[in-house]
Amino acid sequence: MQEFNELMSSIDKGEYKPFYLLSGSEPYFIDSIENKITDKVIHKASRSFDYSLFYGKEADSNQIIEAAKRFPLVGSHHLVVVREAQHLDKSTDLIAEYLSNPQMQTIIVFCFKHKAFDKRKKLYKAARKVGVIMETKTLYDNQVVQWIGDRLHAAQFKIDEKTLQLLFEALGNDLSKIEKEIGKLKIILEDNSQITPQLIEQHVGLSKDYNNFELYKAVGKRDFLQCSKIVKYMAENPKNHHPLTLTIFGLYNFFRRVLLYHSLGDKSKAAELLGVRPYFIKDYEYASKKFSLKQLIKAITLTLEADLKSKGVGMKSANQYYILQDLLVKVFAA
Repeated sequence: MQEFNELMSSIDKGEYKPFYLLSGSEPYFIDSIENKITDKVIHKASRSFDYSLFYGKEADSNQIIEAAKRFPLVGSHHLVVVREAQHLDKSTDLIAEYLSNPQMQTIIVFCFKHKAFDKRKKLYKAARKVGVIMETKTLYDNQVVQWIGDRLHAAQFKIDEKTLQLLFEALGNDLSKIEKEIGKLKIILEDNSQITPQLIEQHVGLSKDYNNFELYKAVGKRDFLQCSKIVKYMAENPKNHHPLTLTIFGLYNFFRRVLLYHSLGDKSKAAELLGVRPYFIKDYEYASKKFSLKQLIKAITLTLEADLKSKGVGMKSANQYYILQDLLVKVFAA
């Protein structure tokens, strides 16, 4: 995230490069950089003259280069944006050749999503000499929680640790969706407002009592009655929750982290090693007292089996939440 923040800052300062090679698995960062450059470089008056947009499935390298060689007519720069560049059929070597002597009043933004650009290609080597290369990566869950907190702080909101985790549970790790929801809160709430579970339930749509986060907490306490209530709520309100596969994957991660906590000699660095915020370590500590190593290994095995069932492996037809309930029965019986 530091590299992303530094790049956004340099764009804000008007420190432009003739070529931006944006690739990787996190589309939010790619879109944000493209939008930032567009907003800084292109104004309403110049958009019709100094802005060219191409899509990889429809364009070829010759068209992109032809546009790049044009001088700006109204603004200081001509901006050429190539979206879905991963679908560009023909070789990008021609663009690499153009970069050996680029038009310095042109900025090309090359958006190559969902995977890293091949470092062996000529375009990568050319971009390294005259432009900016940004390879984005999907954030880990604990990084997403930190990112949500940072974005809320930047939007002048206050939030405590537990509510922050609840908001993450509501929004998942889709950064674009998170940004959109924070924008919605910005419209609804006043600056310096305290984000509460009630506000999340009202405006984001997740129950503060019946969500994945509360399910994992109830499992850690071996509270089967509470687990059953949560599963029943999820079954009756499927639109308010992530797909079952994500719930089960979350359970797998929970048991895996409890097992790791069990194995730690020095617990002082547990939060860092488990990849969670320090506030939540007490949940894993408590769960480690409720589950033996043997029970945790069995729980992980059962969770992996349930994951396959939730994806249709070995199951002709079954209520998705029956799979979750069955998993919990077996985990507590182990």
